[in-house]
Amino acid sequence: MRNIKEIANEIGIKEDEVELYGNYMAKVNPKILKRLNNKKDGKLILVTAINPTSAGEGKTTTTIALSQGMKKIGKNVMITLREPSLGPNFGVKGGGTGGGKCQVLPSDEINLNFTGDFPAISAAHNLLSALINNHIFHGNELGIDVRKINWKRTIDMNDRSLRQIIVGMGEAGGALAEDTFLITPASEIMAIMGFAENYSDLKNMLSKITIGYTKEGKRLTAGDLKAQGAMAALLKNAIKPNLVQTTEGVPAFVHIGPFGNIAHGHNSTIADKIALKLSDYVITEAGFGSDLGAQKFMDIVARRAGYKPDLAVIVITIKALKHHGGMKKGEDGIDFLKKGIDNLYFHIENMKRYGVPVVLSLNRFKDDKDEEVKFLKDDLGKRGLKMEINEGYLKGGDGAIDLAKSVVETIGNNRVEKINYSYDPNDSVKTKIENIAKIVYGAKNVEYSKKALAVLKQIKENNLDYLDVCMAKNQYSITDDQTRLGWPKDFTIKIQDIMLSTGVGFAVPLLGEIMTMPGLPKHPISEEVDIDDEGNITGLL
Repeated sequence: MRNIKEIANEIGIKEDEVELYGNYMAKVNPKILKRLNNKKDGKLILVTAINPTSAGEGKTTTTIALSQGMKKIGKNVMITLREPSLGPNFGVKGGGTGGGKCQVLPSDEINLNFTGDFPAISAAHNLLSALINNHIFHGNELGIDVRKINWKRTIDMNDRSLRQIIVGMGEAGGALAEDTFLITPASEIMAIMGFAENYSDLKNMLSKITIGYTKEGKRLTAGDLKAQGAMAALLKNAIKPNLVQTTEGVPAFVHIGPFGNIAHGHNSTIADKIALKLSDYVITEAGFGSDLGAQKFMDIVARRAGYKPDLAVIVITIKALKHHGGMKKGEDGIDFLKKGIDNLYFHIENMKRYGVPVVLSLNRFKDDKDEEVKFLKDDLGKRGLKMEINEGYLKGGDGAIDLAKSVVETIGNNRVEKINYSYDPNDSVKTKIENIAKIVYGAKNVEYSKKALAVLKQIKENNLDYLDVCMAKNQYSITDDQTRLGWPKDFTIKIQDIMLSTGVGFAVPLLGEIMTMPGLPKHPISEEVDIDDEGNITGLL
């Protein structure tokens, strides 16, 4: 690794705009945008994927590999990524900083407490929880109905025992109430941090958080508790993007980490905006497949931030396509690939519908057979599509040079004039839901539970139709049923409930059971993590 001051200096960040966290990490003051305001933006590349397996298909590794490949061919490039969460890191997934010769460094620091952003977000979230219960204990002047408290507690760890708890027990325990813990990436404050670009923005959004309701049905907010100032103070440094580097010295912003299947699954817009001023190409990623992360990026993130991607890279793996073809554990064969390729064609059509040119990237694994790769290339070629092979995991930037050249060439040959959004901001929340379900997923019908219909009525009564719709859906299928693989047709989307995240400005329809507090497996990765006498951490990746 090179000293982070060298990296910052090379890309045009001044010394007084950088706050050092040791030799290899730094925060960048968002005020840099004022200085760079008149500079032209670079090109924005979005990395998305097909519907993944539980192991993921390598979007982060591909993002890093592509950046290193572009550096190899002489391009001025940066990447912007989400911060990893401790829960998945110590659970099934392991570290979230890429893999092999394509990582953001220092990976052990980034995978653990990094620069303290997640602890700060957890603290701000739990401060509001404490203030709510304290207000009730001291007389409940606002008339909060303890059965209708929306705001839960949070912790950045997978702990299923905290999914449903009782607080306030004992003589001095305060107000007795049912409660729930969310994992920190599922916190509304995490989503807010993805859009807050200054302290005024931050306080305004925090003040609009819905904390609950009175018995008469009046909505109450964090602003009613005068909580926004103290919460923003806890987030003073978390609002600043974190500058690090890849294994081959590409500058990287790693900032904020909202869930991809509950929230919008992207890093902060402030990180994107700064990167677009500092480099000719910025590569970012959105959580899970194009039906989730890319849909939210296009319809919410990019539209709010005022930028648009110039190209989308769709990450493919043969193992995932075989999975979509019905392959079970212990089975194999090219027939599964032939059957599952439809899932890829859905995601290609989805990104093209938005009006964005596409480059396909096969994240090749050592067990992938030559005949399988040839079938993919040939089948795509018949449709006029080209696929590049990414071997960045083993070879670093050298393994992604063809991908890099294809991306640069495609951007040069195409101009994105406008984005074909899935809905108009002035549409009702119900119309927005149905547009996403029918236009993006391809659903035939949308059904609402009584609970969801009651929330839609509440949205009308409280004039909340301005909210963006941020679907909470499983990542494994285009539908709301994770067992329906490939490219399903003629299905019905069922809306179980709708959460209102009024601080960040989301209506969040729940499509099935969405887990906001994951559990750990029987043998979590934490069993393999260790530290030696020199402070070197092993086993996290």
